[in-house]
Amino acid sequence: MNTFQKLTVLMSMLFLFSAIPTMAQIDNMVTFEAPFAFYAGNAKMPAGSYRMTQPDDNAELLLIESANGSHSVFVEYVPVESGTAPAQTEITFNKYAKTAFLNRISLEGQHLGMQLLTSKAEQNAAKAAAAEKQSLSAKIGR
Repeated sequence: MNTFQKLTVLMSMLFLFSAIPTMAQIDNMVTFEAPFAFYAGNAKMPAGSYRMTQPDDNAELLLIESANGSHSVFVEYVPVESGTAPAQTEITFNKYAKTAFLNRISLEGQHLGMQLLTSKAEQNAAKAAAAEKQSLSAKIGR
């Protein structure tokens, strides 16, 4: 196979993969109100209003920032499938004693959600106590 044919095949595959839609994406923005402080990845976020966006549709990365812009963090996630599509968008936390960790984002009407990667701090907290799930309603908007 000559170089031109190899390049043509490579470019065709690249176009094919870029045309496949990524599932479990935040199209605009998800907003939520956290009545308690929580960890997102390794960053401690205070109680307050938050917005969540996906800056790059091709990366499994979320930007979580406070509404006033004073706190922000990028976190990685993996798409996870649920049996039924939720009726509303929900943000789920794992709480160990009094410490909460952002765990999952379930988008209204989508079977795929976003499971955040577990941080070292959460792994350590899980050794000391059992997780209690706590969910908050969220809104999809601009």
